[in-house]
Amino acid sequence: MPEVIFPGPEGRLHGRYQPSPHPRPMLAIVLHPHPQGGGTMNNPITLMLYNIFVKRGFATLRFNFRGVGRSEGEFDNGVGELSDAAAALDWLQALNPESSGTWVAGFSFGALIGMQLLMRRPEVRGFISIAPPANLYDFGFLAPCPSSGLIVQGTADEVVAEPAVQKLVDKLKTQKHITIDYARIEGANHFFRNEMDELSRVVEAYLDRRLREPVTQPGRGAAGGRR
Repeated sequence: MPEVIFPGPEGRLHGRYQPSPHPRPMLAIVLHPHPQGGGTMNNPITLMLYNIFVKRGFATLRFNFRGVGRSEGEFDNGVGELSDAAAALDWLQALNPESSGTWVAGFSFGALIGMQLLMRRPEVRGFISIAPPANLYDFGFLAPCPSSGLIVQGTADEVVAEPAVQKLVDKLKTQKHITIDYARIEGANHFFRNEMDELSRVVEAYLDRRLREPVTQPGRGAAGGRR
């Protein structure tokens, strides 16, 4: 889990990067929750997602958004953080120019930034969004959502209202050429405090299934749409 410093739009960004043992690896970038709520790259759910990708041989990066820990700059209400995520993905891709695909994962605020990032980056093959704050931010930018992915939400979340996430999922499921999987974890609060094992099982099962699917073109499934 080597420590890395790489250039961001407002100064240096601090992260942890695990190289892949494969010559043409899949890439994964993992994004942490809200900086003003204490979110960092060491958040337990962020770390769990990171380890899931590392275990499957991805070249995996998690990092602190601007103004968090040793990352330079100041919080920028999501606008600058999206630029940070784009810079992090650029850095990851430069290290792995022969990569075979990219995934984006995030928790809460990190899920919002991740889903914004995939709208900008056509190479993103899939996403994992844990508790996307659909009641706090407008997700109308997913028009259309370009990639298939997994959304996981706790039914007892005190920060993100589950009905708002269900509404977002229902809207995304009407779009063609993508598949949105939705997992509701009964009784889980925003941080899945007592359901981390179940959360891990849901994410791992989904990712393993997706990785077994054939890909006919980079970032595209057999039906011609993103899978």
